[in-house]
Amino acid sequence: MPYDPSLDDQIFSKTYDQENTKLVVSIYAYNNGPKKLQITRENKDTHGNFRFTKLGRVSKEEITAILPLINEAIKSM
Repeated sequence: MPYDPSLDDQIFSKTYDQENTKLVVSIYAYNNGPKKLQITRENKDTHGNFRFTKLGRVSKEEITAILPLINEAIKSM
């Protein structure tokens, strides 16, 4: 069964913004399934638009900033 975006329900989403990157902490439930945490990174391109990239490595500053968002997200699971 292929992925159907209309079945993906976003329960929670908060963003940590920096100058050229942002981290998004979200909770999704697909097709009324279990709620799951998703962390994504978006970086600015040369035109100033944010584009999805791999999360990759996360700095101590970023972890410290998104940890309260993760804890808040857990409460909505």
